[in-house]
Amino acid sequence: MNAITHPTVASHTVSAQTPPRITLVLQGGGALGAYQAGVYEAMHEAGLKPDWVIGTSIGAINGSLIAGNRPDRRLERLRAFWKRVEHGFLPSFLGQLPFGTQLANWMTMANGIEGFFTPNHLAFASPTWPLGSQNAGYYNTAPLRRTLTDLVDFDLINTGGTRLTVGAANVRSAMMHYFDSRDRHFDARHIMASGALPPAFPPVLIDGEMYWDGGILSNTPVEAVFDDYPRRSGLVFVVHIWNPNGRDPETIAEVTHRQKDVQYASRAHSHIVRQKQLHRMRHIIAELAARLPDAERAKPEVEDMAGYGCLTQMHVVRLLAPGLEGEDGHKDIDFSPAGIAARWRAGYENTRAVIARAPWLDPVDPLEGFVLHEARGAETMETVAV
Repeated sequence: MNAITHPTVASHTVSAQTPPRITLVLQGGGALGAYQAGVYEAMHEAGLKPDWVIGTSIGAINGSLIAGNRPDRRLERLRAFWKRVEHGFLPSFLGQLPFGTQLANWMTMANGIEGFFTPNHLAFASPTWPLGSQNAGYYNTAPLRRTLTDLVDFDLINTGGTRLTVGAANVRSAMMHYFDSRDRHFDARHIMASGALPPAFPPVLIDGEMYWDGGILSNTPVEAVFDDYPRRSGLVFVVHIWNPNGRDPETIAEVTHRQKDVQYASRAHSHIVRQKQLHRMRHIIAELAARLPDAERAKPEVEDMAGYGCLTQMHVVRLLAPGLEGEDGHKDIDFSPAGIAARWRAGYENTRAVIARAPWLDPVDPLEGFVLHEARGAETMETVAV
């Protein structure tokens, strides 16, 4: 990480009442992303407008619907998207029968989702059929491109309003890449690249490079916030739609379910522990530098070392989505109207409870540059020492 050589960054102060920046971080997770829409609805209702939205996969799609629309149209466009990707009548009807959820999921895999993806029959015909790199997936995502074109105003994203960052994995280098509206011109390809989960979806070509879903490398893209430059104080909502906590599985179905939760929870806790340590160290450096005599502090070599100090403070709110009764390892393709509605409602209710509690307004140790608040459902809210 580069040294910070701007004294104005180190001297940044924190306003308890109005966070300098509100950031919304959204995981990937297919149908589970309806929870994120509920989170945004509660934020919108409370007047908490994100200055920056960071997402991967379905988080990138939801993020584009937020950043790519005026505040008064965002909920309308989120609802329009989730309506377009609902199961049709037959899968929804089957889902109400015994074992119907599995049948509905199989129909999704066989027929795709209108407005999202359709089967690539050549891919199903043979795993060795030469499809070409831009078509190498079991499904075609042209419907998603049309949906994004209809519902997202990319001109608005590109005119410097709400900042949008989406994560994608470079196929050839296996490196995480963040496309950032602060640095580049956005279009539908960047959102589709972030959601191109292999082998279901083909990679997306951007500037001569192929990209897959960023979730295969970092499904909770919090490092984009922590590594941003210049650092700023703020309130960060990190929305977890895969449960990092769970019990030991006892059946193959439970193994499949838990395996996905573990894989896509994506080491978020270790990122947070590391960043908490780094932020405390930056505060300590800044405090030590302030105690030096003026003549000593003015020396170039001391000024350079003091540049590693930083007095910014981040309050990070982790929203952990609760599981639904009877969900399994295919929950991320549960695009049933009932599943979408239940997850949206849970996100809304959980976030309303967190906002009512407003733990970021509580007094904290001034040496703490990173304060974690964890919400498990609507009833449990705690500030966590990590």
